Amino acid sequence: QVQLVESGGGLVQLGGSLRVSCVASGRTFSSSHMGWFRQAPGKEREFVAAITWSGGSTYYADSVKGRFTISRDNAKNTVYLQMNSLKPEDTAVYYCAAGRAAAIVVEPHLLREYENWGQGTQVTVSS
Repeated sequence: QVQLVESGGGLVQLGGSLRVSCVASGRTFSSSHMGWFRQAPGKEREFVAAITWSGGSTYYADSVKGRFTISRDNAKNTVYLQMNSLKPEDTAVYYCAAGRAAAIVVEPHLLREYENWGQGTQVTVSS
C-alpha cells in the first residue's frame, strides 16, 4: 500500500504560478506511474497529468498542455506538478494518484489506472 500526501496548494492570482508536490511512502513508488487529477465543486474528478515510472513519458489534458509540467524525483519519492499561467478555471482540489507497481499504463487519463490516492490539496485562482 502506498500512502500519498500532497502539499503546496494555495491562493494565487490569475496568470500566477504554483507548484504542488506529492510525497509517497512505500518502496513501490519508483516502479509506479503517477498522476494528478483535480475536482472542482459540483464536477467530476478529471485527469490533469501523468508520468511513467521512469519519467520517460508524460501525458497532459488538453486544458493544461503547455502550462503545466509533471515531473518526479524517485530518490525523494516525490512527484511534482508545476502550474504556470493559472486561470480561474484551474481552481479545484488537486489529487495525486499512484498506479500499481510495475503496471504498464495504457490509458493514463482514466481513474481505474490508479489504485492509491492522496487526500488532495486546494488550489484557488482568483481573477
